[in-house]
Amino acid sequence: MIKRRLNIRMSGLGGQGAVTAAHVMAMAASRDGKFAISNPFFGAEKRMAPAESYCRIGVSRIYDRGELVFPDVIEVFHPQVITMGKSYTMPFYSGIKENGVVIINSDVPLLEREDVQRLKDLDVAVFYIKGTQIALDVAGTELSTNMTMIGSVAGITKCVSLESLDGALQERFGKKFVASGGTATLDEAIKKKFAKKEMLLKKNLDTVVRSYEMAAEWAEKNNVELAVAAA
Repeated sequence: MIKRRLNIRMSGLGGQGAVTAAHVMAMAASRDGKFAISNPFFGAEKRMAPAESYCRIGVSRIYDRGELVFPDVIEVFHPQVITMGKSYTMPFYSGIKENGVVIINSDVPLLEREDVQRLKDLDVAVFYIKGTQIALDVAGTELSTNMTMIGSVAGITKCVSLESLDGALQERFGKKFVASGGTATLDEAIKKKFAKKEMLLKKNLDTVVRSYEMAAEWAEKNNVELAVAAA
């Protein structure tokens, strides 16, 4: 399904980089010649507190901001969003549009039978990816879990190119970027994991590419198509 705008909701816990993920996606979309807006939605900036971020990508100028009520894609960064209800939007899939996609960072199925049926009735595809394990295997740190979530949504929707994601990551982590609060703290924690900035950029991109390829293969195999029209 080709859309003029793609709405992505990212639900996770504080410290997982959901805010950074939405921002990187928006920067990549801009590099691809599309319009994009990202914004966070959270309370206390602390680890393990509920956190959501939103990314809107389209072929025409976007004016609305704030909470994304009707997403095309929902990304679940942490199983507790489902198992413990750590999300501002409950149930976590509330408002998802027909023919949408749910991407869950988990190595085991988490949805109850009732939830599976509700999503099936809406023709919503569900993709499980071992996001944290991939981050550990490729980047050597779970702090790069958000990179696997970026790669997953990009691989399924093709809303941004890998080339633009590479450029966005270099802009975010390779230059002097001014962030605030917990986001700045997380950025610094990631940078300290690597001896050189170049290594950080390479590991993050490698993680994005790995999950992108896995997600793209899954989408093709399951006939899942959800893309943004060319700018």
